[in-house]
Amino acid sequence: MALSLMALVVTSTAFAQDARLRRLGTGDDARPWEAVGRLNIGGNGFCTGALIAPKMVLTAAHCLFDQKTGARIDHTDIEFLAGWRDGRALAYRTVRRAVVHPDYAMADHLSSDGVRNDLALLELDHPVRDGKIRPFDTAARPQRGAQVGVVSYGKGRSEAPSLQELCRVLAQQDGVLVTSCTVDFGSSGAPIFVVKDGTPQIVSVVSAKAEVDGEAVSLGTSLGTPLAQLRAEMVAQKGIITPRVAAGTRNDTGAKFLKP
Repeated sequence: MALSLMALVVTSTAFAQDARLRRLGTGDDARPWEAVGRLNIGGNGFCTGALIAPKMVLTAAHCLFDQKTGARIDHTDIEFLAGWRDGRALAYRTVRRAVVHPDYAMADHLSSDGVRNDLALLELDHPVRDGKIRPFDTAARPQRGAQVGVVSYGKGRSEAPSLQELCRVLAQQDGVLVTSCTVDFGSSGAPIFVVKDGTPQIVSVVSAKAEVDGEAVSLGTSLGTPLAQLRAEMVAQKGIITPRVAAGTRNDTGAKFLKP
């Protein structure tokens, strides 16, 4: 991972100030976050995604690939469950089209290139127009030290979303956002938020979790230009982008990286 370890030096105080994950187990708790949903992947796993338009879900590119073979998953085998909680969703949608960042390669995932480009946009078969579900706006990447939050599903908490209201941006480098947010397997694609004037806006998408000097961190993609590229591909109706093929993986720091 081409991140300077110096940029990742943090104090225990920064982590101590983080909020704990909180299960959104009631309708009142979950209501502001119902545009976040679970993505069921071909019956073999799940990721997290979020609506950024009535028919568009933002998630991580690696969710669209088989983790064992590296093959692209048929996007029609993916289902978006908006607001999934305790066996019920507010909306169930299949995926009509999917685009991944053109520079994303599954073999590169555990590298700065892989994380930076780990972004996908899913077009649903029908828009989600439930008045309770409001798609999120996106915003510019936050600065180091900024307060962010994350809503995700994860290992051991797949039946309801969990909210971490306060975590922090530890570094941003080479298009990768490093945060203190708590993520786990299944959190891939989860939206990382800032709150502006009381309204959450997505600033990044969870790509991986890592350990640096014994401290757990999460790694997110940048939006901006990459998201604009994906939107343009959807508008151009080019359908599925074939990702480039990479020769192998690399991990050139002392950090341990995992795909959540």
